[in-house]
Amino acid sequence: MSPEVISMREPDEPTTSERVLLSSGRYVHFGPFRIDQQRQEVTRNGARLKLQGKVYQVLLTLLEKPGEVVTREELRIRLWPADTHVNYDANVNTTVNKLRQALGDSTDKPLYIETIPRKGYCLLVQPEVTDKPPLRFAQNEPSADSVQGSVRNSGAVSFSKSDVWVVLGVIGLILAGMLLGAGITRLWISHAAPMAPYPLAMIFSHSSTTAFF
Repeated sequence: MSPEVISMREPDEPTTSERVLLSSGRYVHFGPFRIDQQRQEVTRNGARLKLQGKVYQVLLTLLEKPGEVVTREELRIRLWPADTHVNYDANVNTTVNKLRQALGDSTDKPLYIETIPRKGYCLLVQPEVTDKPPLRFAQNEPSADSVQGSVRNSGAVSFSKSDVWVVLGVIGLILAGMLLGAGITRLWISHAAPMAPYPLAMIFSHSSTTAFF
């Protein structure tokens, strides 16, 4: 029988294959998020997130060790020089909370960042590093021909709509003029009709008086 081989590695000790080498690619993807390391931009479904410098550094530190515990000491060394005099614990908590808010995460039911009591934090997802942007973003980027075609189409649509409004406006003005003319004519007739007998009566009366004298 062959001797039993016993591993001396601790159960919780991560293997080197589990770690992520962020320098192996420009883009880092996890969930709906994409990180462009060259531009230092983080987007969620194409919408850019505003991350401060230290918040961004915390995210990178967690991404380098997914599934592992990143201690507060590691974050302190990453964020502040040795001669910086600040309240490290409070500042680390604030920075991690800002990152959680940006990712839409929570401490009660974490999706991305889990707090390990008295130790640090752990990234719950496995990121992917690549040099190629996601296909959904590449497909959504319109070409020059499609942009020109859409501009022409939009111009044609707006032009036809303007023509319709002009025609409707002219028709409306014509109808309003006709109604106004009909109203004025009717009003004139209603005022002129009762006054017609009086001038005629005055003419006949004037003729009779002249003949008498």
